[in-house]
Amino acid sequence: MGITRQIITIATTVLALSAPVYAQEDPTKETVIATVNGTEITLGHVISLASRLPEQYLDIENKDLYAGIVEQLIQQQLLGSLITEETTEIKLANDNEKRALLATEAIDRISAEALTQEAIDEQYNTAYKNEEPIPEFHASHILVETEAEAQRIAEMLAGGADFVETAKQMSTGPSGPSGGDLGWMGLGRLVPEFEAAMIALEVGQISVPVKTDFGWHVIKLNEKRNQPEPELATVLEEIKQTLTSTAIDKQISQLEESGDIVRNEQEIDPAFVKKFEILQD
Repeated sequence: MGITRQIITIATTVLALSAPVYAQEDPTKETVIATVNGTEITLGHVISLASRLPEQYLDIENKDLYAGIVEQLIQQQLLGSLITEETTEIKLANDNEKRALLATEAIDRISAEALTQEAIDEQYNTAYKNEEPIPEFHASHILVETEAEAQRIAEMLAGGADFVETAKQMSTGPSGPSGGDLGWMGLGRLVPEFEAAMIALEVGQISVPVKTDFGWHVIKLNEKRNQPEPELATVLEEIKQTLTSTAIDKQISQLEESGDIVRNEQEIDPAFVKKFEILQD
């Protein structure tokens, strides 16, 4: 793998075919691009290799990518001709490569069948529209060290002091400079004592002093709402992954149930997975 990547890197940056020859106006996958000692390299071979390159290679200019792949295939054919017998390692690698390619093709087909618009809409409705509403709270707080300080602040606010300005002047918490604003939060994000006091408030109401491990808080509930439903576009990839994974898992389970699978009960030392020398003829 390392050698072939080096080859395509060199070919992409240095080599270029001076005059690509097309056998017809509209080339097909059978169109012959080059012949090496009698072996044909077709446009299909070129496209197949391009489809399996790491994504960063696809940013290369088309003419350079094309030239680089053709040169790589030519060089691979030349180098491969030096090996006249199929070694055990090559045979096993070919078996695994074919197995992986067939499995990948099967996964692509399963995914295509699973990702209908009807299935996507149904999954979206199930995940985001048919669930119980999730409440969210927009709160602010003023944090101080002692109960006496918190009580004094509560009395000031009850007397008409502005919450935001009081927080800016007196809160020791990191939200103090922004008037104590904590933004929108769902349940479970705050310490239990704070959360219990917050959800007990009516919108616009200010709490009595509340103690947590961080100190003493005076809390104001600014707004309350149900968590907005996300737009389909923002969760589309997540939905596709869920549908695809579910369909593949279901298919594998069915194949395992109907298939004839015999696992050898002989215990193999896991260390053998790295005994690469066993592959040598």
